[in-house]
Amino acid sequence: MTLERGGARGDRAFFIVDDRGLMINAKRHPAMNQVVAELGEDGRLAMEFPDGRRVAGEPQPGEQLQVRFYSLIRPARAIEGPFTQALSEHVGAPVRLVAFDPDRSAVDRGAQGAATLLCRASADAIAAAAGRESIDTRRFRMTIELDGCEPFAEDAWIGRELRVGGARLRAMGHVGRCTVTTLDPDSGEADLPTLDLLRELRGGAATTEPLAVGLHCAVLEPGEVALGDPVQVEG
Repeated sequence: MTLERGGARGDRAFFIVDDRGLMINAKRHPAMNQVVAELGEDGRLAMEFPDGRRVAGEPQPGEQLQVRFYSLIRPARAIEGPFTQALSEHVGAPVRLVAFDPDRSAVDRGAQGAATLLCRASADAIAAAAGRESIDTRRFRMTIELDGCEPFAEDAWIGRELRVGGARLRAMGHVGRCTVTTLDPDSGEADLPTLDLLRELRGGAATTEPLAVGLHCAVLEPGEVALGDPVQVEG
């Protein structure tokens, strides 16, 4: 993975809006979790659907739109090709695949949250509180997952720099959680009371955002990050 100042290369290159131009995600259409998307090095986008369908092609920018991205109205481009139709059929509502211009990504916190990280032990603590041996950490949608930490050790890293593989990051704050984390990453079904568990475990923690686990980081020095790379907390 290549970490750039705007985030992991190819991460959040696209997003989805409804027929009113409002950005939507699995909170509104849980079936979106069932779609597996892959952006290749050659720029081709592929989507696999649970019924076995696969649509693929080069995502060509089309007409310019004004869309609501979180609380902001911003210009974006509709993506031409089979993606919009396939997504609309899958979720049962009219939606559109769109993208910002290439110099901007759809990372909600901007450069201050270009990358996110989570200690595996923190997820294990949430699993234990739910009476489970483990949980699938994909539900938290983090860029980097770390082993070898104590539960919630990342709390102490805010304001500090981290060397992760060939990249250098600064931890800027906690990642507050939403109802998407209650959904199974494959089926989209609500199967874990994540927010209630975080309220029980973390209600008294001094976090920068409520119901938080994991950190959002700025990328100070871009670089390559690979599975098994060492992590050093500096400062």
